[in-house]
Amino acid sequence: MLQRQFVNDPRLSDANASSEDATGRKNLMQLIQLRWLAVGGQVLTIAVVSLVFHIRLPLGQMAGLLLFLIGLNLVGHLRLRARNSVSNGELFLALVLDMAALTGQLYLSGGATNPFISLYLLQIILGAVLLQAWSTWTLVAVAAACFAGLTLAYVPLELPMQSPNNLFELHIQGMLICFLIDTVLLVVFIDRITRNLRIRDAHLADLKRRAVEEDHIVRMGLLASGAAHELGTPLATLSVILNDWRRMPVLRSDPSLIAENPS
Repeated sequence: MLQRQFVNDPRLSDANASSEDATGRKNLMQLIQLRWLAVGGQVLTIAVVSLVFHIRLPLGQMAGLLLFLIGLNLVGHLRLRARNSVSNGELFLALVLDMAALTGQLYLSGGATNPFISLYLLQIILGAVLLQAWSTWTLVAVAAACFAGLTLAYVPLELPMQSPNNLFELHIQGMLICFLIDTVLLVVFIDRITRNLRIRDAHLADLKRRAVEEDHIVRMGLLASGAAHELGTPLATLSVILNDWRRMPVLRSDPSLIAENPS
């Protein structure tokens, strides 16, 4: 009964909604920061591939996708300034757009043969932490469709003349770099996200504790008020009866009573 009362308590409902809003905003900020890292990482990767390995890339189209990600971040910052709650749908849309940009970059750089294709796992795992179940499974389906599509349609890389062994070693090195990127980003951002969730849960637990204490205080006050009322009613009745008795001629003429109560 008491637990049901706390669940329906409007104070706790408002506090829960406020905590959810704050957590959603923090999670959106995490995605924005991850996107900035993605932009920087893609610029660095494109520069290394073009200048060091002398592999020709469609730089104009890739730059357009980078500008698309930058535009998403600017919109995200404006969204955070609005100070409204961030819904599950907004976080889902942000991850889908990030996945679309990644798919575009992979399409322009070898498709499924690109070792950085495993970056899809980063977005799926973040979705599993941030999103509701249906959104996560939808994200998995989208990633699987993109992966399958990249095995069929992509822009082949114009590789310099190298032996197959050198190309395989280059592919393994790219897979190692992608693995390190995935693991580091997952540890960093999942730690931040779970910390936000722990802060929210601790805040809600503190609010529930305060609600319990306030409820106990109110109950004690009501009990004291009821006890005072129960005691005050018979005492007032006795006072009225005694005043009536003191006015009775028989009692007023009794010397013993007058001596006990001269007033």
